Amino acid sequence: MRVHFSPANATDVEVDLLAIAVGAGTDLDTLDKLLGAGVGAWARARKFTGAEASVAQLPGMGRAKARDIALVGTGDGSDKAIRNAVGKVGRDARTGGYRTVGLAFCAGDDAARVALQVEAFRVGNYAWDRFKPDRQPPADAVTFIGSNGGAALEAAAARAGKLLDAQDVVRDLVNAPAAEIYPETLAAAAQALAGRPHVTVEVWDVPRLEQDGCVGILAVGQGSVRPPRMVRISYAPPGAKSHVALVGKGITFDSGGLCIKPADGMMTMRCDMAGAATVIGTLQAAADLGLPIRVDGWIAAAENMLGGEAYKLGDVLTYANGVTVEIHNTDAEGRLVLADALIQACRTPGVTHVVDLATLTGACVVAVGTDFTGMFTADDALANELQGAAGAACEGLWRLPLYAPYNELIKSDFAQIKNVGGRNAGASTAALFLQYFVTSSVSWAHLDIAGPAFLDRASGPYMAGGTGQMVRTLIHWLGARA
Repeated sequence: MRVHFSPANATDVEVDLLAIAVGAGTDLDTLDKLLGAGVGAWARARKFTGAEASVAQLPGMGRAKARDIALVGTGDGSDKAIRNAVGKVGRDARTGGYRTVGLAFCAGDDAARVALQVEAFRVGNYAWDRFKPDRQPPADAVTFIGSNGGAALEAAAARAGKLLDAQDVVRDLVNAPAAEIYPETLAAAAQALAGRPHVTVEVWDVPRLEQDGCVGILAVGQGSVRPPRMVRISYAPPGAKSHVALVGKGITFDSGGLCIKPADGMMTMRCDMAGAATVIGTLQAAADLGLPIRVDGWIAAAENMLGGEAYKLGDVLTYANGVTVEIHNTDAEGRLVLADALIQACRTPGVTHVVDLATLTGACVVAVGTDFTGMFTADDALANELQGAAGAACEGLWRLPLYAPYNELIKSDFAQIKNVGGRNAGASTAALFLQYFVTSSVSWAHLDIAGPAFLDRASGPYMAGGTGQMVRTLIHWLGARA
């Protein structure tokens, strides 16, 4: 998508769709001066008030050189409100087939506001519609109206474009059917990053997993004809002084195993590798943006299927760090594969911080819904860093309790721990389970992205399906740490 800047009046810019920002409480009669007499009264008659992401659309009809005009509510004018409003324009442009769009959102010469709006428009303009015969193409170009442009704004737009390219990769991977994305092809998607500067990729096959004692990945994957994989993506720019690791859950399809899910619960389980996809996208963005920080990405990939070789209730796994785990539910598999990857991430020389991402628990969705990722960490400083990064990215992040007494809920009679702790505090006990595989020498946070990773219906700036959320948050965090 091309980005242009124009100092011309909004009505003089030739675009398919002209989007005009209208804040809450704006005197709508002021629209008459811009668009002609009666527009303010027309908007009032349609109960348009400038509320966040509300839209009142009318044809150009000589009022402007645009084919159509959209009055778009920006609410209180906050970054979040602007982002949701521009995201809605992006969504409407995609569904309406508008190829060129003008944004009269007063970005001016503010590079940060330009970047925010480019990101928001791209987020909304994305649709995974490869199998739909009536699909509409994405927009070709966006013009920022009321801006003279210049090197700083063009650089901000270009940076935002690279970031959204990476987020789109995540969404493509998450939305693709499980017949296309399975452990081997997910590993291949990671291997595609190896052509970027300072990036190397290593894929562990079954013999290597056996050699390194990756018992969780092997157990979960053994019921499928698709063999499991572990992937390490290393981005090591010269001169980097910080070194962190990202770990992603890569369950490419989750049937629940022998504890099989009902059909409705299985329908969207191609999204259960969203954590792994987010790691791939984040590493791509870090490399493309040239962030001066070393990052190792670890992906634990398996299909959780039924079969004669499937792992069973009562099985006991002995991990490479000596922790023993009794299986009480084969549908609590994500934590089992993450455990292997966390062990490896913590053993990596020089790593000071580890963040894992996983569509781990329905309990987290119940707790914070689809607008928030749940965050668990014992490190207040890391929590503040991630919270600040999420705020800068306009993504929801909510800290939940990593409450040590709840370890009692995952004690096992036949092993050190079991892989479920019951209905109560399910998201917290899952995080506590993971903590057994993190060494005390690293600062660690667990991000449960089960809510926002995949949406059943369009919401805010997002179409239904994968969102790619947390890529921008992580890039803000990595940039700050660098």
